[in-house]
Amino acid sequence: MSEHLEGYRVFYCAAKAGSLTKAAEQLFLTQPAVTHAIKQLESKLGGPLFFRTAKGVQLTGEGQVLFTYIEQGLQLIHTGERLLADMRQLEAGDIRISAGDTLCKHYLLPSLASFHLIYPGIRIHVTNRTTLETIALLKEGAIDIGIVNLPLPADKLPVAKNKLHIREVMQIQDCFVAGAAFKHLSEIPISMEALLSYPIILLESGSSIRHYIDMHAAGLGVRLKPEIELGSIDLLVDFARTGLGISCVIRNFIAQELASQQLYELQLTEPIPPRHIGVVSLSGVPLSSAAQRFVDRLLDGTL
Repeated sequence: MSEHLEGYRVFYCAAKAGSLTKAAEQLFLTQPAVTHAIKQLESKLGGPLFFRTAKGVQLTGEGQVLFTYIEQGLQLIHTGERLLADMRQLEAGDIRISAGDTLCKHYLLPSLASFHLIYPGIRIHVTNRTTLETIALLKEGAIDIGIVNLPLPADKLPVAKNKLHIREVMQIQDCFVAGAAFKHLSEIPISMEALLSYPIILLESGSSIRHYIDMHAAGLGVRLKPEIELGSIDLLVDFARTGLGISCVIRNFIAQELASQQLYELQLTEPIPPRHIGVVSLSGVPLSSAAQRFVDRLLDGTL
């Protein structure tokens, strides 16, 4: 069919103009070239599409049927071209994102709100998954980008790490906090080993954050044994605030609780190294214009 597409374009212009000469002028072709293209199309379809009149050419019955479908097809093509232009100009498009509970609430949501104000025509689809589940969605092609906790545990990833394009977007700091019941622990530095004497509250085993904290403790010769394991940072904050134990949370996201003294940060003698939030996509897979602009704005700090 592809070899006849030009013939259909010539046919459409000739039908609209009612003249082979005018069609040739519009298409920047010679009249013999237009005549040849139409004869080729008529030969393929098995019958005449035009008949000559004193004023030019007119469609036959069969030509009128064909014209109806060609016109619809060209309108769809033009609609597609306009949509692509809108997408490139960020007046339309889609972004598919996945992130965990904490990153959704404290990092992604404010960024998306700012982005939506600038590009209201872009539709945003957010899936709520853990870091490892987000990587699995990337592998399946179900999302464009993931907002994840770094570093990624390479031994647990569902795809080779070299297949991922990872960019750091924000430095974050893990810390241990307590409510008023354990306020005295914040008054002098405390070792990771000394924490074992108190009820510890951590994220559930298997999360990338928990893996990072466990690895840091193991490097100090300490094995953390939480009394309570929870599924989100927000719950860790709530449980610590009510005096149920000492929680490991992300300092960046509890500024209000620290300022109002609902929580008190413990000063570790062996501070936990800072880490990053990352934007991850599949290497070698180009992002849509909308997704690329979102990532660019995250990286340059304008969201």
